[in-house]
This record gives sequence, C-alpha cells and structure tokens, in this order.
Amino acid sequence: MAEDALFDFIHMEVVAYVFQSSEKEKPTEDEAISKLEHMGFTTGYRLVERLTRESGRYKDELDIMKYICKDLWVTVYKKQIDNLRTNHQGVYVLHDNRFRFLSHMAAGKQYLQYAPRYLGFTCGLVRGCLANLGVTCVVTAEVTQLPACKFQIQVQRG
Repeated sequence: MAEDALFDFIHMEVVAYVFQSSEKEKPTEDEAISKLEHMGFTTGYRLVERLTRESGRYKDELDIMKYICKDLWVTVYKKQIDNLRTNHQGVYVLHDNRFRFLSHMAAGKQYLQYAPRYLGFTCGLVRGCLANLGVTCVVTAEVTQLPACKFQIQVQRG
C-alpha cells in the first residue's frame, strides 16, 4: 500500500519536473511527452528483462500482448488490463477503465487536456517491454473520459 502511494507520487513529480524546466529551456508539450516516453522506454526495457528471466519464450505476438495485459500490468499497476482487442493484423488496443495515473484526477472534462502528460511514461514502458521481447511497435494513448484510457499498439513489420 505504501509503495503504491510512493510510485504514484514519484510519477507525478517526474511529470511536473519534465514540464517545469527553467524558463530558458521551457520544453514544448511534445518535447516533454517525448522525454517521458523515453524514460518509460528505458524502464520497460530493463523491467521486462528481469520479469521474464525465468519464463520461456512466447510463441507469437498475441501471447506477448497477453503477457503485457496480465502479468506486466499487474506487476506495475496492480490490476489487469480491462480489455484487449486486436484486428489480427498488427493493431492491438488495450483498454484500462480506471488507469492508475488518471484515477486521481477529477472525473469530467476540465482536466482532459492534461491527461496525455500522465500517459507518456506508460506508452514508453509498453514500447520498451515489447522491444525487449522482440516486437517493434508504436504505442499511442487516448483519453476520452477520465479515468479511462486506451493504449493502441501498432506493430511495425518488415
């Protein structure tokens, strides 16, 4: 319980730090989100290496996505993804109806514009995990109603 609060707090502080640089070097919204995504990528790459050290190889892409939705999400966010959808052509959509980093924001539309700031790290985390597992992809996030969000994973083939 205490470590959950610490994780939430450090994430909020990292987001605030990245967005509140010195006045001379004030980053744009895209630059700051890119920096958070890079932090998440390096974290995810290392984390999945430790988590899968003792497990066998995954036989296909769908098994890897199921691992992300169940095992990884439980390890990091203390719950499973609520829904996984795919078109079986390299696009996967992960639905989280109560995303941990958005659940503390007020429900409604007034803070919707700030939501992408709190999703950049997780996009990078997922992309880093998948990169270490051999899946090259692009991960984007979308929020239409707080605290729910969707992570779309577009696998790059060839």
